[in-house]
Amino acid sequence: MLEFRALDINDREKADAALRSSDFMGAEYTFANNLAWCRLADTKVCFYKDFYILCAFGGQGPSFVLPAGKGDLKDAIAEMKRFSESMGVPLVLAGVTKPSLEMLEEMYPDQFTAEFDRDSSDYIYLSSDLISLAGRKFHGKRNHLARFKELDYTYSPLTEKDFDDAILFCTDAYNGKTEADHSAVAEQYAINTYFNYFYKLDLKGGIIRIGGETAAVTIGEGLNSNTFCVHIEKADTSYNGAYAGINNLFAESCMSEYKYVNREEDLGIEGLRKAKLSYNPVFLLEKYIVIFK
Repeated sequence: MLEFRALDINDREKADAALRSSDFMGAEYTFANNLAWCRLADTKVCFYKDFYILCAFGGQGPSFVLPAGKGDLKDAIAEMKRFSESMGVPLVLAGVTKPSLEMLEEMYPDQFTAEFDRDSSDYIYLSSDLISLAGRKFHGKRNHLARFKELDYTYSPLTEKDFDDAILFCTDAYNGKTEADHSAVAEQYAINTYFNYFYKLDLKGGIIRIGGETAAVTIGEGLNSNTFCVHIEKADTSYNGAYAGINNLFAESCMSEYKYVNREEDLGIEGLRKAKLSYNPVFLLEKYIVIFK
């Protein structure tokens, strides 16, 4: 029977080996995200043979992510089914992308149902678009960026000397919210985790200062062989175009070697969806919830 436990920074090497071999594009497939967001849905880990298996226990029953790694996937899924059934529920897989869904349909014809999960689908952009903002479709973004560049700003890669200012900036953004919900609290834990293990997780970041004060902070990392993933982006909207500025400058400094950029999901939040669509994603990485019969 599979045995799950809390994730630990020391799991990174083994997890990354499995993640590299699968080369998935979804934001679930980065160890930094897994470690940082483990509190949101009480996510725990199990290594089964050469597979890296994550399971969320915060819902009405266990919910798995399709395993990353090498070996007999049907064997791993059989173990996951056995674990779920021992808890009296069917096997549930979340975050299943279209290619993985098609693979599962070949492996298990008519043995599961699949529901499109729009709120969890990731926005994928061309890095060249985010860097150049070329063409009519980015006319508005170029205007925002131009207004930002009129400010007396500095941009620099995030280093340890910036951490205290960056953490304080993100904390102020959290405290400025009118309501604190579970996801907001989990986000604070995630942000602290990114900073605590910034170098061990091989993260990249950027910071903008205006008049000596922090105006924007961002963090991300290489997700797979052709995709960079942005985990955090916070900006002070009292500065005109601050979000356009941090988005463009971070893309320019860290993403040119990648073809794609994954800016993660919108969680069904209307304002976030509008903002992500405004950058003209090249496609939506559709995700499905799979429930075995």
